[in-house]
Order: sequence, then structure tokens, then C-alpha cells
Amino acid sequence: MTVDFLPLLAWPVIALIAVLALMVSALGFWRGVRGTTLRAAALAALCLAIANPVFFQEEREPLSSIVAVVVDRSQSQDDAGRRQMTDEALATLKERLAKFPQIEARIVEAADDPDTETPSTKLFSALSTALADVPPARVGGAIFITDGQIHDVPDVNQPLGFDAPIHGLITGRPDEFDRRIEVVSGPRFGIVGEEQTVTFRVIDDGQAPGGTAEVRISLNGNEIATEQTEPGTDVPFAFTVPRGGNNILEFAVSPVPGEVTEANNRAVHVLDGIRENLRVLLVSGEPHAGERAWRNLLKSDASVDLVHFTILRPPEKQDGTPINELSLIAFPTRELFVDKISEFDLIIFDRYQHRGVLPILYYDNIAQYVENGGALLIAAGPEHAGDDSIATTPLSAVLPASPTGVMNEEAFYPRLSEDGKKHPVTRGLEGAGSEPPQWGRWFRTVDVQQPLGQTVMNAADGKPLLVLNRVGKGRVAMLLSDQGWLWARGFEGGGPSVSLYRRTAHWLMQEPALEEEALTARAANRALEITRQTIQGDPGAATVTTPSGKTEQVPLIESEPGLYKADLGSSETGLFEIANGELTTLVHVGSVDAPEFKATISTEETLKPWADKTKGLVRRVADASGTIDLPPILPVRGALRVADDQRLSLRMTDETILKGVNSLPLFAGLLGLAALLFAMSATWYREGR
Repeated sequence: MTVDFLPLLAWPVIALIAVLALMVSALGFWRGVRGTTLRAAALAALCLAIANPVFFQEEREPLSSIVAVVVDRSQSQDDAGRRQMTDEALATLKERLAKFPQIEARIVEAADDPDTETPSTKLFSALSTALADVPPARVGGAIFITDGQIHDVPDVNQPLGFDAPIHGLITGRPDEFDRRIEVVSGPRFGIVGEEQTVTFRVIDDGQAPGGTAEVRISLNGNEIATEQTEPGTDVPFAFTVPRGGNNILEFAVSPVPGEVTEANNRAVHVLDGIRENLRVLLVSGEPHAGERAWRNLLKSDASVDLVHFTILRPPEKQDGTPINELSLIAFPTRELFVDKISEFDLIIFDRYQHRGVLPILYYDNIAQYVENGGALLIAAGPEHAGDDSIATTPLSAVLPASPTGVMNEEAFYPRLSEDGKKHPVTRGLEGAGSEPPQWGRWFRTVDVQQPLGQTVMNAADGKPLLVLNRVGKGRVAMLLSDQGWLWARGFEGGGPSVSLYRRTAHWLMQEPALEEEALTARAANRALEITRQTIQGDPGAATVTTPSGKTEQVPLIESEPGLYKADLGSSETGLFEIANGELTTLVHVGSVDAPEFKATISTEETLKPWADKTKGLVRRVADASGTIDLPPILPVRGALRVADDQRLSLRMTDETILKGVNSLPLFAGLLGLAALLFAMSATWYREGR
């Protein structure tokens, strides 16, 4: 209760009245006038009434203490045992806190940030956010329910913004063990055909079982090696880059019975293969208008080393000049087709016919080159239908189509076949979407028997125009017309000759992006983008296996002919496996060195320094039998001076909130009127005597 003044007049006026009253009273006392005491009391009561003293009484309500309960919902807590421990411990803690009306519990669920590619457990950030609007004096403490893998623990000497105990309730078992593997170092790029080295390490956390670890190594889905290694030792692994584009090197360590999780038993390293100076051999049978189109295309690519030979003498010219004297540089047939044939990435025969320049044995050598992984492109003209066609040589063993000896001489629009609309070599060619196609006509083709492989482009009456086929480890393409140069020259508007020729050449050289049957996936933040290329129709759903071992069927939707896609969001980070039919691929969501996967065993050590400093307690939520056993709660008034190793001490606040104020004016109403009347009446009574 307090007393305050609410004056009826200004304080200077009240002071003047008080001074005059004092002077009158003093004069009366000095002259000994009877009744001066009563007069002075009446004047004092008048001055006090003008000053209007008021009694104030506040009504206050005690505030509750805020206790933050931070629940770890990160990916390392997804283990079934830990998740159950967390849920049971949270339910028990809520029940116990509810028994104390003066305690207000704030439950904070702290999960991985879905917008970051580097997942980590940030419980102290969640605690700071939860208590941002709470005065420090009202904070009663913080209780963490976690496995102890916290990645934003501040230095113990830094201030937290409140003075209250911090407790840790640790999930998991005290004897946990986990084996994981990580890539220590490796190149991002590598030259195709050259050797590269990637270093990996197997790590045992917790009570290690000892012994060696078996690591299976796969490259682009094919197992290539098995290594026995000691945990904790850096192991270099050398391999040859097999192809251009993405090459996925996977390291998988065999699981150990009883380990915490197998989600970190695999690691991947992605290396981009770069072709260094693609070597292309172009052999032209005779000068013609389309020869320059091939030459210009290949010379425009700085990464292509082109070796080009043209046979200048037509077969009907017989003047007795020896073959080896027909040019300034002799045609090095043995060097090209025997000694160094394996060094070429692609061989192109452009309107070439057998005229005795190449021995018959060399054609067989070229066929073996294809079967062993080489690439052959036949750009055929009228000579391919003649008696000297290379289809009559041992090379016919790898050719997908045999000529009938007839040339089809009529104008036609090259059109995509049903397979061609789906095949990545011809899918989406500019101008192919209309009928007739928005490109110029061609005027002749080589008639062939029913071809092998895929016919991706047709000529008049549906006859084959562009045929693609796989032979052994290699590939062969046949363009059954020499009229492609019309597109390059812009005849009737031209056509996509550059795109067609370049895609065909890269498909022959086994460019991964042009595989007709392929499954790829890439990560964008926490989402997966799955792409399936096929010419076989609807491939069905893809099976996605998450890092935690869960599987999910994801339907693939056709976005364009031969191309199916799906998007999948996920709260998990780590290595995902996508399968569709016989195809599988791997993709890592999030950073490969994310803290969330570097250690997964539960620990009491991370929170121990803060608990010791704030007089808190760190202990496991379950006993040896797995039964939830939480310590009791101890409310404490005032500052904590001694730590309690058996109970969760929580500081009770002394803060209150003002609910209302009661005021009582002393001279207002009947009370003030009675006091004044009493003083005046006493004065009159005294004067009357």
C-alpha cells in the first residue's frame, strides 16, 4: 500500500495557502490567543484536503516460471528405439511438469532445416528462439531430450541470456557402436581412359568390435573391387575413368551386427569424365557436296582431333597409276587400321566403297574394333548399293542393314519413326513436331533389307533412313542417304543437320546423356528429381530407398515421348537409391560431409559442461533394461547454489503481474466532509465559550 497526492489546485497555490495558514497560526500562538490550536488544526485539515492525499493498494498475481523442453527430432533420432524413448520421455516429462501450476512448459520440436543442404542438429538455436520473448528472470530452466549429437553447442564461457539450470535427458544405449565410411579426398574431374585416385576411410564410433572391414567398390552401378581395410586408416583406391559425363564411385562397408544405423555405411564420389581430344577418323570415298558438312561439323568442335582422308580417284578411272602415288601423302592404311585403330573414338566412312585401297583383312579388323567398344558411322550414298559396297566385305558382320542394290529416287521429308520420337538422338529435333516436318526434303536413299537395332528416322514409304545398333561393346550407325548437306545449305529452309549429326556422333561414343535406356536422379535442396529415358513404353514406378532404409514407390509421369520424370520431397538427407526395372542409380541429398552423419552414437559429453556450470543434470532416459526412468523435479526458490545429481532442479521466479489498483482518497466524500466539519465546529465551540 502506498500514499500519493492528487492536488485539487496547483502546488504553488497550495503552498501559498499553507504559508498564510502557518503565519496566521504562528501569530495566534505568539499573542497567546485562545483557540489557536483548533484554528491551526482546521487550517491544516483544509490544506490537506486541497492536496487530496490518496491511498493506493496494488493487486498482483505471481507469474509462472518458463521451462523450455527442447526435443531433438533430427535424423539421427529416427532410429526406432530412440524415437520411442523420446516420445515416452516427453510424455512422462509433460505429466510431471503439469503437477506444478507455477511452472509453464514450452515444448520445442527441433528438426533439420529443410532449406539447407548441410543438415545438423541445432538445439541451442531452437532454445534461443523459444525464449526470445521471455524475461530472463522468468526462465526456470531448459531440458533437452536428445541423443547428445548437438552441433551448435556454444562455448561454456558464453552467456545464454538467463541464469537457470540446463538439463540433458539422453536417448539411446550407453554401449552403442556404429561403423561408417567417408570419402577423404578425390578429384572432381578426370580424363577418360586415365587413372584417378580416391581416398576413403572406415571409421568405428563407440565400442569397436575390432578386426578388418570389407569395403565393396562400385563404379556406375558395377562392382569393380573389394578391399579389406583397418578402421581409421586412409585407403587410396585407383581406377580408370570409363566414360565422359558423371561417373559415380560408390564405397559400401559391410554392416556390423548391432550398429546404430546402416545409413552411413555407404559413401559416393561423383567424378565428371572429360574426353581429351576426341580422335575421329573420317574417310571419304570421293569428293561430293556432303563431304564438307561432316568436315565442318567435326572441325568446329575444339575437343575433336580430326584425321580426314579422301580417295580422289573414281573406280572407273584406270590409267595404271599405282595407288601409293595418287596423293602427296600416302594413305597410311596399316597405321590407321591396324597399329592405331584402338586410339580412335569414332570412325566415319562417308560414301566409301571398296576399291582395293584397304585389304580385306582390314575390314575384319574394323569389325573387331567395333565389337571391342569402338564406334562406326556409315554415311551411305549410291556406291553402297553397288557391287563395290563395303557391305560385301567382312565389315558386314557389324552393319545393321544390308543393301538390296536399289536406290530409291524420289523426294521425301525425313520423318521420325515411333522409336525416333522417343530416342534421345532424335527426340525433340527442331521442326519434327509438325506434319509435314518444318525442314527441307531429301531426294534419294539406299534401299536396305529389314535392319537390326532401332530405325529412328524414315524416308519415303516408311523406308529406313537412320539406323542405330549396338554390336558387342561398340555401336554402329547408318545414315542411308547422302542428302544431309541440303539441310546444311538451307535448301527449302534447311534442317537440324548439326544437331542430328552431333547427337549421332556422341551416341556412338557412348555419351551417358544420350542413352536410350537410362535412369538418372539429381538433388535440388531436399527434393529429388528422377528422370527415366526409355523407348520401351511406360517403365512403371520407381522404387526409392531412403538413407533410413524406408522404401517408397514413386510413379513416373511422361513429360514427352520417351522421357518420364518424377519429383520427390524428403525430410531425410543422405544417400538415396533409385531403382526401376534393372536400372539403378544413386544420389546424395545434402552435403556429403554433413555433421548429422559424421557421428550417430548417443553421448552425454556435449551437454555435460553446461550442466556442470548451471547446476544441471545429464543422464540417460532409460535404464539398462530399456525402461524409461526420469529423475523427479525439484522446484527451488532463489538462486541454485548446489547441484542435485538425482533431481531436475528448476528455479522458481519471484516475478508478478499487476492485475489492478484500489485507491482511497482520504478527504473525498463523507470522510473529508466530516473532518472539515469537525474542525470548524470545534473552532466555533471554542469561540462560543
